[in-house]
Amino acid sequence: MTTHQIEPCTRADFDAILSNHATYWDSELTLQLHHPMFFEEFGDTAFVIRAGETIAAYLFGFFAQTGPVAYVHMVAVHPSHRRGGLARALYEHFIHIAKARGCTSLKATASPMNGRSICFHTALGMRMEGEPVPEGEHAPGLSGVRAVRGYLKPGTDRVVFRLDLPPA
Repeated sequence: MTTHQIEPCTRADFDAILSNHATYWDSELTLQLHHPMFFEEFGDTAFVIRAGETIAAYLFGFFAQTGPVAYVHMVAVHPSHRRGGLARALYEHFIHIAKARGCTSLKATASPMNGRSICFHTALGMRMEGEPVPEGEHAPGLSGVRAVRGYLKPGTDRVVFRLDLPPA
């Protein structure tokens, strides 16, 4: 298994991510979800993997204030580095830190239309919470998608993933 050098996200990393945002996400839709608090306030849970001068992948996470839950706000991999295990490596790193901090579960969310994210998270062993999503309201070609209705805001559902974490 390849070992990836995972490092804390810096301001320069964050600026590079923002300047290339559409490359990672294929659109500008998630740009508003990128906020400097993820390296300023939650810097011990914001990570990057570099490939030369390029940010090959990044993960922004934090720990919930209301319970022992670790939350992955976003994970992204540069298209030229996809399918190389970088997102999985970032998740494993974050899980290791979360378990050391006493977290007993990991949570993440995705749009019901984001088939790539749904497949990734279920491959990690995460389970979907919520109600079955009717055909036509989830990513084409997927079955069994569940979502929490109105999770993001009224009328905007999210697939909510959860993984139980065994003690460290």
